[in-house]
Amino acid sequence: MIVDSMVDEWDSSLPKTDGIYSLIEKTMDSRSPKVRIWAITALGNSGDPRAVRSLIDCCQDQSPEIRLRAIEGLQSLRSGRAVDVLIERLRDREELPETRLRAAAALATIRSFGAIRELKNRHVDPDEDGALRTFIGGELDRVKIW
Repeated sequence: MIVDSMVDEWDSSLPKTDGIYSLIEKTMDSRSPKVRIWAITALGNSGDPRAVRSLIDCCQDQSPEIRLRAIEGLQSLRSGRAVDVLIERLRDREELPETRLRAAAALATIRSFGAIRELKNRHVDPDEDGALRTFIGGELDRVKIW
């Protein structure tokens, strides 16, 4: 009896495949930016590694808001698969400052070798924006990388 209730409880806590794939589909196919942002946020909060690829794709979107929300989702998921696209957003000097800051924070959270190397490079680059360099220094302190 107890084992049956534990199995039922465990099974009900698992994300349902249909739900994740429905969210993934909404991130790319919905015409409504609000629906897309909602789906991106839900994927980031899902903890499901199947969400990573869709969020990476959203980092290339034309909408600055979609890119920002996708980066926030990737930071929550902490997947090393996201490092390359996060570095791309960080390096893009045409990107909104808030998005570049969020990309730096996500890289610090992921803490892979490549992520930290890029943050250190941006931090010492004299041609980089001063506010971004200061923020990156704070992020490196936060994750105790120095």
